[in-house]
Amino acid sequence: MTTATLSPFSETRTYPAPLVLWAILGVVLIADIMDLLDSTLTNIAAPSVVRDLGGGVSLIKWLGSSYTLAMGVLLVVGGRLGDKYGQRRLFLIGQAGFTLASAVCGLSVSPGMIVVARLVQGAFGALLIPQGMAIVTATFPNSFRAKAFSAFGPALGVAMIAGPPFGGFIITANIAGLGWRAMFLINIVIGTLGLFAALRFLPKLPGDGSISVDGVGAVTLGGTMVGLMYGLIDASTNGWNVLPIGCMVVGLACFSLFCSRQVTSAHPLIKPTLLKNRGFTAGLLLGLFYFAVVSGLMYVLSLFLQEGLGRSAGAAAIEFVPLTLGIVLSSVAGAQLIPKLGRTLSFIGVLLTVAGTGGFLAGVLAAGLMVSSWAVEPAMLVIGLGMGLCFGTLFDAALSAISPDEAGSASGSISAIQQLAGCIGSAVITSVFFQVLPASSYVRALELSLTVVIGIAAICCGLVWLLPARIRAESSSMPA
Repeated sequence: MTTATLSPFSETRTYPAPLVLWAILGVVLIADIMDLLDSTLTNIAAPSVVRDLGGGVSLIKWLGSSYTLAMGVLLVVGGRLGDKYGQRRLFLIGQAGFTLASAVCGLSVSPGMIVVARLVQGAFGALLIPQGMAIVTATFPNSFRAKAFSAFGPALGVAMIAGPPFGGFIITANIAGLGWRAMFLINIVIGTLGLFAALRFLPKLPGDGSISVDGVGAVTLGGTMVGLMYGLIDASTNGWNVLPIGCMVVGLACFSLFCSRQVTSAHPLIKPTLLKNRGFTAGLLLGLFYFAVVSGLMYVLSLFLQEGLGRSAGAAAIEFVPLTLGIVLSSVAGAQLIPKLGRTLSFIGVLLTVAGTGGFLAGVLAAGLMVSSWAVEPAMLVIGLGMGLCFGTLFDAALSAISPDEAGSASGSISAIQQLAGCIGSAVITSVFFQVLPASSYVRALELSLTVVIGIAAICCGLVWLLPARIRAESSSMPA
């Protein structure tokens, strides 16, 4: 077996054998998929958790948002810590902590206990997730790296959408009488296997002890994420009163200080070269809006299917199967079309997302709460096709031109944007949904919520053209 030597930033180095590279990619993807499943499966599991533990609408909001909040606050810092102390070490710490926190989630006996456990789970996830992309960047030769990055978008896109169906099936199966708890307890098995695989296959790349993690930058970034996320979450639950407005103002002020710090700091959390990379910055901006669309759409569809149509968690999960299938199909096709169509492929993906959302809404408006699965399943498939095209293009645009020494910063930034977007999307869309309900019907709540989704997607149609016309200059193949 050939192994990586010395520093990942050296000009001349050897690489692991092809089979080992595949194993490394598998370890990284499994960790990322586990993270995304846990961040989204509560969308469909929330009503079951609330029925068991209590907590009402507030727990529905915080069950997913507590995880997102901790993850978003620490992701960029987690990436830089990996650069300093070594990505393998941080990956192992994150994997172990995530697994233990998952066990506590599954054993929770009160709303407060599960929310705190989700916060801890998100914090360890923030140490875990940025390291995988950095390890791939530092360990893989260019010919492997391009294909590895192209696998991230579709795989993570499927994981993001598979969370609700997966959670629904587990709840319905009621494994060992555990109900929703099995969703978290299964991570004990997955996380432990992943930990042993990481110990076996991840290369021992040294950290760069000379790197300084900017404490002021970390604090101002944390203040940004806490202020914005907490403000959005609280507003979606309690309305736009003094507290959420004040949190948003503080968050925006911290963001201004953070941006200023990145210009003046000798060791910025986000490398200046990344911000000069057009593909990276355009991918971040489009990702912020598009992931908000996806998160809000998935959350409100899950709520409507269960609370409005009275579907069980398992039945609601089945409704998402065509959507997941659409992502898989379009991701495979999109990987071949990206070099030819570039950003046009993203534009087509956004249009399909809008068309599918409009189709779902039209079916509900025509039949009301008596709408059948046959009336909305084609729309779910179209939504999935659009998502698959966008996910692959976004990741390729943001990651195809980064260098190894930018990997930790880039990975943390992308993941943080994804988490922030998810929080914004779910908070805004569910806020509309719940605020309409007391005075109106589920159909009206869905109509206004999906109208907001379509409006945000329309912004994405314009942002697409900020991406480079050709996202990948060349296509390379992975050796078998």
